[in-house]
Amino acid sequence: VQLQASGGGLVQTGGSLRLSCAASQRTYSSHVIGWFRQAPGKEREFVAAVRRGAGTTKYAASVKGRFTVSRDNAENTVHLQMNSLKPEDTAVYYCALGTDLSAHPGDFRSWGQGTQVTVSS
Repeated sequence: VQLQASGGGLVQTGGSLRLSCAASQRTYSSHVIGWFRQAPGKEREFVAAVRRGAGTTKYAASVKGRFTVSRDNAENTVHLQMNSLKPEDTAVYYCALGTDLSAHPGDFRSWGQGTQVTVSS
């Protein structure tokens, strides 16, 4: 399975963006799609994750209440709605495939090419 993230761009503080993660083939209901981000000079960090079948979600404390992860099983796509964006949200955002609702990058595979999100102050 290959994943591709899209939807990034430049937005002002307080603005919104919607990222999408498309899978090259249908994934199992037990699979988890995770969103991670990496800013220059920083380690990759967990953002959010959703289990494809049950829709169970997990969020990083820094984005809880502002970001919403959802899945569109008909389209085999996962979305990350990002509201109230802050300059510290600036990073390359990646999606990846896992089997546990985990926050650890090591638990995920099939990393797609990221999409740049830039929030101007």
